Amino acid sequence: MTKAYKTYFTAKAKPELIDIEPAQFLSITGIGDPSQKAFSEKIQALYSTAYTLKFTFKAMQKDFKVSKLEGQWWFDENKYRVLSMTETSINVPRDAWEYRLLIRMPDFITEDDVRTATSSVVSKKEILLAKNVELFRMTEGKCVQMLHIGPFSKEVETLKQMEIFMNENNLGKNGLHHEIYLSDFRKTSEDKLKTILREPVKFA
Repeated sequence: MTKAYKTYFTAKAKPELIDIEPAQFLSITGIGDPSQKAFSEKIQALYSTAYTLKFTFKAMQKDFKVSKLEGQWWFDENKYRVLSMTETSINVPRDAWEYRLLIRMPDFITEDDVRTATSSVVSKKEILLAKNVELFRMTEGKCVQMLHIGPFSKEVETLKQMEIFMNENNLGKNGLHHEIYLSDFRKTSEDKLKTILREPVKFA
């Protein structure tokens, strides 16, 4: 998938304005601190479903590579005042973070395919959270993005550069904060993590 959609999974080490095509994903939602067990369990359910689909279609001569993990992040704006991109991670408690975990899927995958796969994961692997995995379609359109290298805790430094770029180009937010995890954060040292930070935008 990363080869088929190379531009989607590529970013520069400086802010840039790009257009993102409509896409579909396996998806599971949650709320809470991403360092907690519940977050890891949702990742497990998502990947188990993805690989079940992969091996099903491989047997049909339609194999595909399971893609990188992604996430959309937001918070309850009725409970917390509207914050800038750089203020959110500092002022919103981690246990109040809401998220949608994503794995991009080929266009030929259908909702029926996903339902069959999740049923298999629940019954054969006893991963009950798989019943919450669904097919999710997303159209982001114009986005500002930048490659962040290093710990998640220092993303604010990259977000500041993106925010300056948006202000200079008269761009406002137009969707949820989006991250693409090019590195496996369960196995990679923090200083070497590579993450695409992406913000859907519109002209203000």
